[in-house]
Amino acid sequence: MDDRNELGRFLKSRRARVDPADVGIAVHARRRVAGLRREEVASLAGISVEYYVRLEQGRASRPSESVLEALARALTLDDVERRYLDELVRPRPAATRGPRTERARPELAQLLSFLDRVPALVINHRLDVLAWNHLAGQLFFDFAAASPRQRNLARFGFLDPNSQERFVDWQDVCRATAGTLRLAAGRHTHDEALATLLGELTMKSDLFRTLWAGRDVKQRTHGTKRFRHPVVGELTLRFENFDLPGESDQRLVTFSPEPASPAEQALSLLAMWSTPPLHDAVEEPTA
Repeated sequence: MDDRNELGRFLKSRRARVDPADVGIAVHARRRVAGLRREEVASLAGISVEYYVRLEQGRASRPSESVLEALARALTLDDVERRYLDELVRPRPAATRGPRTERARPELAQLLSFLDRVPALVINHRLDVLAWNHLAGQLFFDFAAASPRQRNLARFGFLDPNSQERFVDWQDVCRATAGTLRLAAGRHTHDEALATLLGELTMKSDLFRTLWAGRDVKQRTHGTKRFRHPVVGELTLRFENFDLPGESDQRLVTFSPEPASPAEQALSLLAMWSTPPLHDAVEEPTA
């Protein structure tokens, strides 16, 4: 994760995205660059052009909260992008201890085993799958048969060809995944395991390289996802992300169908078709 001037690169990518007309700037001739010019961003934010140029070039450190707020308005950042901007300016301190083995609490894994009607799993900020129930393994892939390193939703989405069949909207899923990892990279600048994951995806996936270069950040707390299962066909499920109190960046994710929908019938069929093991939910450490 080369973050030596991530703030400047992020600002540049955001101003290239803004249509001048949307912020009240009339354009009377064809422009050589997309979006806003540096002097236009500076004017909208009420700061000097020289100072804004220094921000983009990485020569200005620790802009004030008022400057960040003005830049967020000028660049029409959403709430997630605004928080990411803060994290780029004020990164978390480096951990004082070495890497630790990460795992879901046994009680959480036990809880998943009681969720026998909806797929559910516990993930961390790297999208490692730390715990899952039987239906989640059927919906995504066989987590129990995979190594802890392979139990990662980003590796599955970008590097496993089966994911293109499993996700109906595969490119949208990959776009959201890249944005989620971009947000995690801003928060966890000293995470060596995350850096290794990003490096692997960059080396092995053309799509990831393209999406990563766009510098979009995403935080999907809820929504819908469409799956394609080889036995029960397509399922449209609603996902919910629940941050787990007391656990560092761990989330419980559930996938539920609309009541009395074809997806509910398909999940019931899937549960009957596949026989769960004696201990339905699993939690294993992830380095």
